[in-house]
Amino acid sequence: MNLRQLSTAQADFEAEFQRVLHWSAETDDAIEQRVAEILADVKARGDAAVLEYTARFDLVQADSVAALELTREELKAAFEAITPAQRHALQAAAERVRSYHERQKQACGLSWSYRDEDGTLLGQKVTPLDRVGIYVPGGKAAYPSSVLMNAIPAQVAGVPEIIMVVPTPRGEKNALVLAAAYVAGVHRAFTLGGAQAVGALAHGTATVPKVDKITGPGNAYVASAKKHVFGLVGIDMIAGPSEILVLADGTTPPDWVAMDLFSQAEHDELAQSILLSPDAAYIAQVREAIERLLPTMPRQAVIRASLEGRGALIHTRSMEEACEISNRIAPEHLEVSSSDPHRWEPLLRHAGAIFLGAYTSESLGDYCAGPNHVLPTSGTARFSSPLGVYDFQKRSSLIEVSEAGAQKLGPIAAELAYGEGLQGHARAAEMRLKR
Repeated sequence: MNLRQLSTAQADFEAEFQRVLHWSAETDDAIEQRVAEILADVKARGDAAVLEYTARFDLVQADSVAALELTREELKAAFEAITPAQRHALQAAAERVRSYHERQKQACGLSWSYRDEDGTLLGQKVTPLDRVGIYVPGGKAAYPSSVLMNAIPAQVAGVPEIIMVVPTPRGEKNALVLAAAYVAGVHRAFTLGGAQAVGALAHGTATVPKVDKITGPGNAYVASAKKHVFGLVGIDMIAGPSEILVLADGTTPPDWVAMDLFSQAEHDELAQSILLSPDAAYIAQVREAIERLLPTMPRQAVIRASLEGRGALIHTRSMEEACEISNRIAPEHLEVSSSDPHRWEPLLRHAGAIFLGAYTSESLGDYCAGPNHVLPTSGTARFSSPLGVYDFQKRSSLIEVSEAGAQKLGPIAAELAYGEGLQGHARAAEMRLKR
């Protein structure tokens, strides 16, 4: 396999490293134009446009959008039809995801207030969004885990109405996705996808209700559509290809690390898998494991293309240097595959999720550990966070100024307002001053 291998000691490391990281988030101009046309059409013609695009792109014919809505009974029937093992896995994962986000709500999602010495009340009121839309991919693969990760934090946040859209190409409904919607407490679900589904959620139609925010991953058309409607509604993020970065001190079985690299590479050809290690002999062992295990993988062609196109094995001078490089990359998934991961965790500032220790495979976080698997990609972990309860809430400031407080704050506000040339602001504050 032509898998790139680098060393931080080589003279041209920086240039080669930048080639590894390079990925353009720019959407093809043709996609941008087509998406803009679809969104404008959905805004103008509503249900009729949604039906036309669903027939054209998903090959699903329907007399009305209402016919594409999944009833609560259908979701329940799907849940009851899957195997007992699948039901147990869904419920166990949902319980852990819900438990984690309940704790998150307690930590960051509570209202608070206080009164200062003159009796003025100041605080913050936290309230849930009224209605959110969650987009669940349904083209190349089905993702029941994405249903849980999007719907459950919204539910924990207290959102009273959660609308799910999921494409069903050729009308093929995935029972696990429907069952996950039942377990996660989705209120309404439509078998719609693509830019037309995003447009329907953003603008509202006669059948699909307008939402306040749209979350969830999708293809290039979905990502472009979310960019176009941002401002009209909120969005979670624009997700790029999936990424994993493994920091390894050489104590984890090489086969485990090879498979962890595969776990992201198998998503698609643009996914990125990188290993950083100060142990050159260990890197060679991982490389051997990759060559040996790859032929056993059903998606070996995708994995090979991903590893050869965007993967890398990087030899560093030390684990400290590996941590520095990791912070530059700011990966979506960061595994600290070390016998003493807590030694290195304080050095790691930027990552979507940090997986500590040899037994913490990234795949456990994807499905059932508890924290959200919707994570910032393409270096945006430098300024972005995982999807969470806070994404489905907003904060309002509370201000109740006492009479005594108005005497103290009025002159300050008036002075600054006059300085800005805003006499109305200044006089409004001065009128409340005792003469």
